[in-house]
Amino acid sequence: MSGFHQARMDLGVRLRRLRENARLSGKDLAERLHWQPSKVSRIENARQTASEDDVAAWGKAVEADPQTIDALVRQVAGLQERQDSWRQRHRNGLAALQEDIRDLETRTLLFRAFEPGAVIGLLQTTEYARHVFGKLRRLYKSTADVDDAIRVRMRRQEILYDPARRFRFVMPESVLRYRLAPPDVMRGQLDRLIAVTTLPNVEFGLLPFEAPLPSALTNSFWIYDNALVGVATGTRDLLLRDAGEVDFYARAFEEFWEAAAFRDDARALIVRALDDYTLHQPR
Repeated sequence: MSGFHQARMDLGVRLRRLRENARLSGKDLAERLHWQPSKVSRIENARQTASEDDVAAWGKAVEADPQTIDALVRQVAGLQERQDSWRQRHRNGLAALQEDIRDLETRTLLFRAFEPGAVIGLLQTTEYARHVFGKLRRLYKSTADVDDAIRVRMRRQEILYDPARRFRFVMPESVLRYRLAPPDVMRGQLDRLIAVTTLPNVEFGLLPFEAPLPSALTNSFWIYDNALVGVATGTRDLLLRDAGEVDFYARAFEEFWEAAAFRDDARALIVRALDDYTLHQPR
């Protein structure tokens, strides 16, 4: 078991004891917090990482003393600063990882995402996601349930239709052609991207093959409002809160943004890739 997962389990046990000492069921606590009951269960059983806001609200709901609430907030802040091993996280469950991301997204109004190697998760079709998760499962030797992870990812996509939120996405054109799934699945995925470009709160950009690049395309990263950056490497999932680091990634994103094609130009690149998949499909 990873140190991160053990720390998350310890936090869950502590929160459960506070709830039980207050003589509240999980459903009772969820009603006080205006949460889904499943969220209480996920946090207590270490299937989701609580945020600082979550534990502060939990402490108030169970009428914990201010010192206990402060200690909980410090505990979860330390937990979130840790560099978690992706191998362990995938072994602990792809669905749990998706739930953590989903919970973070519910607290975000402005999303900026750069992804150089695959279609951005919020834009994936079910079948494309199935092939991506299947490859991750093999790579990390995970026993996780891919179907559970897909269900959570698809629920995450509901946030795209919230007009209060804004999304800015950038990917290289090459992602349209990476064969992470069979041609028929890739065609369905590209159709989905065309549909996404019509959403009023979504700005979707592609870096054309011929576009001069401001820097090398390395790791994917997500910027949540102006408070947090998630950076995925092959073996680590970094959560960065330092203002200087957030600013670094914001500037990197803007440089990619300036080089990207949007709207009709982006759709033309997608249609060109679609035509190539159709041209080369087996007869």
